[in-house]
Amino acid sequence: MKSFALKLVALFLALVVWFVVSAPRRERAIERRFAAPLSIVGLSREFVITTPVPETVSVRLRGRASDLHSASSQTLDVPVDVGFIRQGGDVTVTLRPQAVHTPADIEVVAIDPNKLQFHVEPLRQRFLPIRPLLDGRPPPGYLVGDPTLDPDRALVSGPASQIRVMSEVSTERINMTQRTATFVQNVAVVSDSPLVRVLSPSTTQVTVPVLAEVGPNPPVTTETAKKGDEEQKP
Repeated sequence: MKSFALKLVALFLALVVWFVVSAPRRERAIERRFAAPLSIVGLSREFVITTPVPETVSVRLRGRASDLHSASSQTLDVPVDVGFIRQGGDVTVTLRPQAVHTPADIEVVAIDPNKLQFHVEPLRQRFLPIRPLLDGRPPPGYLVGDPTLDPDRALVSGPASQIRVMSEVSTERINMTQRTATFVQNVAVVSDSPLVRVLSPSTTQVTVPVLAEVGPNPPVTTETAKKGDEEQKP
């Protein structure tokens, strides 16, 4: 009788353990949509994408409520392998559910959009003149001469269509307000296009001549004003 009671207790405990362990499996499957980050991988360094690519796509996932509750953009990833690209042009890539990285026991039901379209161009390099970008004017009575740069050319890299039509790059803004004498300034070399990179040099030294006008009314400075006051004293 005692052994029979022990067997009943053991059976009861086994049922409890089975119930606890199998509870998640008996949980009803549901579907939810998530914004999953999209990443381009495998693109050759000889090419660049010149049209916008979405940062995320909508994925519909199916799984247990507890599993979906723990899913987030940090646990999802949609890598798009474009290592097959060998020439420029329009590219269309189909996004397949198998390519989505998800936590275990979660199924990808659909991706929206399921096609990715973009334009690819080969990268080109070219040397271009650097234009000093002067901002503002010196005080009345002063003139700005022609700036000189050292170096005066920069090597840039970007999409072939843009590099082909570019005629120059520029420096960052050089403030000319209240300038009354020639000055030298190191400034960054920049490109107006976000797809064109300045490879070298990253900075250039700009010499900007600032000269007093020659004429009957020379600019009034602190020294000339003091000198005039002294001459007017008896």
